[in-house]
Amino acid sequence: MNSYDASNNPEKLAKRVGDTLRKNRKERKLTLEELAELTEVSKLTLGNIERGEANPSLAVIWKIANGLKIPISSLINEQPEVTVSRKHEGNKVISADGSCTLEPVFDTSSFGSLEIHRAFLKPYSEYSPGAHQAGVIEYLTVMAGEVIIELQNEVQHLHEYDSIKFYGDSPHTYKNPSPKTAVLHFVMTYSRTD
Repeated sequence: MNSYDASNNPEKLAKRVGDTLRKNRKERKLTLEELAELTEVSKLTLGNIERGEANPSLAVIWKIANGLKIPISSLINEQPEVTVSRKHEGNKVISADGSCTLEPVFDTSSFGSLEIHRAFLKPYSEYSPGAHQAGVIEYLTVMAGEVIIELQNEVQHLHEYDSIKFYGDSPHTYKNPSPKTAVLHFVMTYSRTD
């Protein structure tokens, strides 16, 4: 199971995600049934998340963000006046098999713009986030190690400080072919298509 690892308080994080989800749903005048249809997440699960009774998985957060066409960081980060993002502090999202840890770096206060993440991909492992919503562009820089990125009909092998830009609305996979953890820096831009 994917899970959030809030260094501070998991209950507080679950409440924050739930409050943010409810606010987004009500702003769009959606019922839980309509939100379930948009996100492909069950009404029961969405209700539990909104009430702060569930700590949603990475897969569920991606489905909700994709369905609402918002960055995942807007669901999990607070809006402080000054923010310092230190590695391994704050919110973390861990893939189902534990191979990839994603840390949102800075939240965006404006809907539909961008988000920044750092990720740690374990040695000899891979992570496939699936396709993101239409209009997502990913900018990735390898900060340490190396990574192979498989995009539809293309494979790119990146080394330390290499960068790539691609549309994230098609399935893609990150593979670490080395015995060293790969450290990745992501910037993802979102454009509203509705």
